[in-house]
Amino acid sequence: MIYRLLALNIDGTLLQSNGRLHKSTKEAIEYVQEKGIYVTLITSRSFPSAKKVAKALKLDTQIVTHRGAFIGKNIDKPVYVNRIAEEVTYDIIRFLEGFPCQIRIVHEKFALANKYKLNHNLMAKTVFSSGDPVFYSQQFVESVSETILEEPVSPPKIEVYFENSEDLEDARTAIRGMFSEVDMLKLNDLRLEIVSAGVSKLNGLLYLGEQLGIRSNQMVVIGDGMDDLEMIEAAGLGVAMGNAPAEVKNAADWLTRTNDQHGVTYMVKEHFRKQQPIQFLRKMNLLK
Repeated sequence: MIYRLLALNIDGTLLQSNGRLHKSTKEAIEYVQEKGIYVTLITSRSFPSAKKVAKALKLDTQIVTHRGAFIGKNIDKPVYVNRIAEEVTYDIIRFLEGFPCQIRIVHEKFALANKYKLNHNLMAKTVFSSGDPVFYSQQFVESVSETILEEPVSPPKIEVYFENSEDLEDARTAIRGMFSEVDMLKLNDLRLEIVSAGVSKLNGLLYLGEQLGIRSNQMVVIGDGMDDLEMIEAAGLGVAMGNAPAEVKNAADWLTRTNDQHGVTYMVKEHFRKQQPIQFLRKMNLLK
């Protein structure tokens, strides 16, 4: 099979555990681009945060952000956006404020969160570890619902960080029963992401593929999280990082090293060195 697109998750995949891009990873992405492969990022991060990583990798391609809800290479000219409606956003926030949790509205141009202080040390450290650039406005308010009542917002994504897993399950069950307009992803026992119905990393990737004329069996996907699972299963070559959970590894066609062992570099160099450049394949009439 000839692969034409490489899709990469960011956290836990491209980035090391210290949050940095290794020089060898940058070189590997440059290497695969020189072969004519379309390289994109598929991430739960906000667009400004993901764009910062794209620039570091010298990518000038469409990227899939907000877990598939916002696709583009320019923040003001996205090729696809699927937002949670203003009234649904308000009603969900009002409901969630009845739980001990931190709520974060993630817009492509700003983030809005309540001032709730998480007592769970692990979650407190991860709430704002998404690498959002300094220029990405992050506002903390006493009440998110009161704030958006005055200035309604229709965000691509809502993040919720709970104090305990029981509250997460109760909230997820209730939201599923009350709001058919949204889908949810449980990232761990304490973290929930809410997006518009039909939004997912996989659907974002498939949409991008349609725009580029690239089929799913011509794609290579590298990821490490549960939200990468569907993409890894659907891709022509699904690759799991060595630091991925067992369920993701079992779904993959290929298992690479961990992010701290430069797993992306290893996979890209090992696999794509065997594939001729896209331009050459077209010249030989091996690819239309």
